[in-house]
Amino acid sequence: MPARLFLMKAFVLGAGLGTRLQPLTEWLPKPMVPVYHRPLISYAFDHLSSLEVIDGFIVNTHHCPEAYTAAFPDNSYAGLPIGFRHEPVLLETAGGIANIADLLGHDPFLVYNGDILSDIPLDPLLALHRESKNEVTLLLRSDGPGLHIGLNNTTKRLADIRQMVDPSADQYYQFTGIYLVEPAFLARLTPGKKESVIPFFLDMIRQGDALGGCVEDRGHWWDLGDEATYRQVHRDIPSSGFPSYAPETTWQAHHPSAQISSTAKVADTIVGPVSKVGDNAALTDVVLWPGASVATNKAVASQVIRGERETHYQHFFP
Repeated sequence: MPARLFLMKAFVLGAGLGTRLQPLTEWLPKPMVPVYHRPLISYAFDHLSSLEVIDGFIVNTHHCPEAYTAAFPDNSYAGLPIGFRHEPVLLETAGGIANIADLLGHDPFLVYNGDILSDIPLDPLLALHRESKNEVTLLLRSDGPGLHIGLNNTTKRLADIRQMVDPSADQYYQFTGIYLVEPAFLARLTPGKKESVIPFFLDMIRQGDALGGCVEDRGHWWDLGDEATYRQVHRDIPSSGFPSYAPETTWQAHHPSAQISSTAKVADTIVGPVSKVGDNAALTDVVLWPGASVATNKAVASQVIRGERETHYQHFFP
């Protein structure tokens, strides 16, 4: 790992509505949906902590902010502080960054989408960002569902986004939703304005500014954008070796507090805390959230079954 040069904050985007994952996000922000009995965002915190230069987290909130309060009542995680910044009106990515400028100080900061699950090594991103003196450096992968980022493989600078600048870019990559940002980038933004970072990145490409890309294909990366992917991740994780930042992790599909009838047939299914599966029930590719139940003789396949909101909130970290 590179020598520690500075400590920095990590900004985890937590304010989205989770539209693609509805109705699972009816009373939860997407970063708070459970993955193996704990909130998705907690894996982001663990991943970021593995970089060893992170001295605190910032999370923007909008939809159901009380879920964050319930899960992190002392505004901390694993000994690191969490600063929450509420957005009464959604500001998108650039607006969200501008809205926390006062919390960032004068050091670089790392931005991390709150709806991804990953253990991609982050040290190469830090090293390339430092050596290149980029204003912004995006973490990229060679494979993925959205190969939209054109990169000059010689200079490691972005050449295109979605074929809007230079369709002849050397190669197109998947943007992971993870990027390192210098405080100088904040001067480009307008506080209180709802806007995405993409137009700023496009302008930087056109102007030849220092917008770089770090390609890293090691580790795992999932975008939990829809329910099918959400369920698939639960099937993939046990045999994947994820997460590399906590190799001692063991995946327990059925929480000890769950009640599963001895006559029930349960396959490729996650059974959450204090949930119940009745006699002769048959479950395949199902995720039961805390307090959920499946009735006697009921057959369920390829679904997520939620319990009650309050029961769920009581079991964010069972």
